[in-house]
Amino acid sequence: MSARTLGYRLLGRGFDYLLHLRPAEWPIMAVHLLTGSALAIGLAGILEGEGGWSLWAGAAAFVVGINGGTLALNSAFDRDEGDVAYLRHPPPPPRGLALYGLLLMAAALLVALRLPDRFLLASAICAVLSVAYSVPPLRLKAVAGFDWVINMAGFGFLTPYAGWALTGREVVGPGLVVLIAFAFLFGALYPLTQLYQVEEDSRRGDRTLAVRLGIERSLDVALAVAALAFAGFAAAGLASGWRGGDAAARWSALLLAAAAWLVVLLPWWRHHRHMGPAAHQSGMHRALAAWAITDMAVLFAWAR
Repeated sequence: MSARTLGYRLLGRGFDYLLHLRPAEWPIMAVHLLTGSALAIGLAGILEGEGGWSLWAGAAAFVVGINGGTLALNSAFDRDEGDVAYLRHPPPPPRGLALYGLLLMAAALLVALRLPDRFLLASAICAVLSVAYSVPPLRLKAVAGFDWVINMAGFGFLTPYAGWALTGREVVGPGLVVLIAFAFLFGALYPLTQLYQVEEDSRRGDRTLAVRLGIERSLDVALAVAALAFAGFAAAGLASGWRGGDAAARWSALLLAAAAWLVVLLPWWRHHRHMGPAAHQSGMHRALAAWAITDMAVLFAWAR
């Protein structure tokens, strides 16, 4: 029995609401958020409970409430018929899905009121960006460039920033450069998540970044911005002053992450003219794997 079949047996059509939160994304979102926490206090600090209950309460509020609510809100207005990231064969948006997403974000902000001020601020900014991104008349996801910047700011920078803020520590030093590099890296990933949806977005009238640029230039942008991101990681590494025997291991982790992106992007760029939507969707999943490898590399390099 598939997980989806079991979900419908247990929850009936109410399971549609859970599916539109895209729980398959939650582990990746949680790791990216907690990467910020680990940059502040180290992995050992997290495992030893240094962040206390607030770390885990804040992580759950952000991942399920802010992020899940954002995705539900987006689905309510997109009404996608084809696959979307982390959700294959999406069911039609159930009644009141937009309100459901907004209530989840509001609940997350109520939790954030009990947590460090910087975390509350990051969560509130993400909630505002989510509404501006998805909801008419603004619906900035349909405006090329605005959609890109919002995702770089929200997922790329503010998510790990929120994780750092949960520790109560100020974001300073090389760690701040790492967070900025993550913003650029999501600038590389974002157009890749749109390439297989170019036809559907065009029919809907959404002038997304990928629609405006076209597939080839979107891949050009991804390559260029990924290079900027890894230049940022390299600058943070130099500023960290790594010394001794494990410096080579730290640099090797970053090189491995950079290689993962090249393995994804270079063949995609070379063969894109012969690729259909399904092949672009497979490319997106490989890019998501490269993103996960990068999170692991950053943790190894800075948070041990």
